[in-house]
Amino acid sequence: MIHMNMNVAEYQPLSLHLISSAFQRCRASEHLCRLSITLRLSVHSNVQISISDTGIGSCLEEFFDLKLCSEDFGSEYWDGVLSVTTTSISDDEIYNYLLSTRECVSEKKLTRLPSKPKNGVKFSGTEVCLLVSKNLDVLVGEIKCFLQKILVLKIPSVAIELVVEREDTPRSKDEYLFLANEWNPLPFSASNLERLKSGLEEYVLKHGNILNTQCHSCFPNSGTLKVGSGMVSQTKSRRNTGLVMEAVIVISEISDQTSTCFRACGAKTEVLYFKDFSSCTITQSSLKALQSIDWRSYGLELGSVENRGSNVLIEWENLPAHAHIDIVLHLYNEQYPIHCHTLIVLVPSTRRKIQLDSNLTKKAVKLALDDLREKHTGVLLSAHALKICSHAPDLAKTMAGLILSSEDIDFQTECFSLLGLQSQDVEGETVEACINEKIISVIEMNDKKPQRSKDVAPFLFEDDCGFQEPGLEYDEYEGENACSPMDIYN
Repeated sequence: MIHMNMNVAEYQPLSLHLISSAFQRCRASEHLCRLSITLRLSVHSNVQISISDTGIGSCLEEFFDLKLCSEDFGSEYWDGVLSVTTTSISDDEIYNYLLSTRECVSEKKLTRLPSKPKNGVKFSGTEVCLLVSKNLDVLVGEIKCFLQKILVLKIPSVAIELVVEREDTPRSKDEYLFLANEWNPLPFSASNLERLKSGLEEYVLKHGNILNTQCHSCFPNSGTLKVGSGMVSQTKSRRNTGLVMEAVIVISEISDQTSTCFRACGAKTEVLYFKDFSSCTITQSSLKALQSIDWRSYGLELGSVENRGSNVLIEWENLPAHAHIDIVLHLYNEQYPIHCHTLIVLVPSTRRKIQLDSNLTKKAVKLALDDLREKHTGVLLSAHALKICSHAPDLAKTMAGLILSSEDIDFQTECFSLLGLQSQDVEGETVEACINEKIISVIEMNDKKPQRSKDVAPFLFEDDCGFQEPGLEYDEYEGENACSPMDIYN
């Protein structure tokens, strides 16, 4: 059996924490698993919740360690009793327990009920049941939203179903299926980061996984997405096993700007946060790290930041109306169990953990931003580069005028050749557009350099000899990487 560190419970409603625990048991299994959640509304308006999985057997300590929020613990919602049925592959019996979480004395919390023999059959699994008094529609909404986020991890070995039954309505039964590899399958050998990238792409294309397939109204094809990713690892040592932070950023452009089917977060950026393969509230250290990033160096003006518990919403001051940004962060231990039965986690001191979370978050997000800028021309240019780019059309027009008005035919021919144009019947707009394109490319190239780079921006016009006058250097402007306006004359 497995004992997992489930500190995320203090950030989750009880039902979501129990579902998360079942999901982890499925992940740790060597086989394909089913996770089934059944909600039954009785005629007395109570909801019976059954969470069953075919993963590895449960360790009862995870239920002893439950940290419940006041809403879950209130007597008007739940009596504090859990019914647990569990068995591991090596057990000969199926064990049944009643767990009273309100008991302060550990010995009184657990009541062992008669077990059942397995008669030589090899299988494993767990079922947890409880009775709550809560609005069924609210409960269904919470669980569906949680499962839609779990799909972002794209764990292919777990199939999840949600069944909703109402005793007051005969034959009333709603079924929802959540399959991570159903739409755009990845091989089982895919890395966690590859899965996270693909999972966030699908989350965006399907408007938060609300749809079964991509919204063709907003996204005629997946090529409208620009994706960047970054991963940073904590150095392994005798004191720790190494943490990994993965970050994926997706920039999407909505083709139909009149569409009304976009997600509830609207133009705001949704930041999803996972810890050890479970959706949870972002840590304060990671949240502060996000706010401390120099977003202006990527052409973004950070506005408001709203922590909503299940996610974070970021509002930008200067993001175009047709563009949208989504971010996902995943922090996990490199040795987080997949096929093991025990897990010992060495927890660093609070101060060290806060600093570690902050550093990993900031580095991973910056790597993802740099990856986006490297792969997509014109994306995430710094504020200074954008300012220079705004002057490029006027400068291109002036330079084109000088070339076309020259009476030196050899000079014109050489300029046309460097621009890749034929000298015959060249129109002014063509020359101007070509020069503008080269100016922008020089600015973009220099903007991608590390902040401390002292290299001179390349020549606007460069022949096959690659001649460059030595000794020309210009100081960095305001500590950013955009080139000086003089660079484009080199």
